[in-house]
Amino acid sequence: MSTPEPIGECRWAIAEGYIPPGGTHADDPRFESHETACLLNTNPQDAHVTLTIYFKDREPAGPYRITVPARRTLHLRFNDLEDPESIPRDTDYSSVFESDLPIVVQHTRLDSRQAALALLSTIAYSA
Repeated sequence: MSTPEPIGECRWAIAEGYIPPGGTHADDPRFESHETACLLNTNPQDAHVTLTIYFKDREPAGPYRITVPARRTLHLRFNDLEDPESIPRDTDYSSVFESDLPIVVQHTRLDSRQAALALLSTIAYSA
């Protein structure tokens, strides 16, 4: 298999972030309300990514350090971030990803506060 030309950018921003509190399906982690950043690395080397979280009324959190293996995808749940701190639920935030190699970032939210689940997905802003 030949290695395709890498795609993506080294800086990405998701201006809209919010982890809904609780949900009607909280007993099943697959359907728990969550935010996810889907990171795609088509490079033949691992991509080393730092993530910074920005808030309305306090200093940013981070950097969170993430490695996306070569020629792989990583679905990163914001709910699971712990080091250097957890992302609070029911709080507006934005995020900036900076990678040492070009990657692609897509944003997804699952809101399970109602029986009819709501799913939102959009490509992040690249710079």
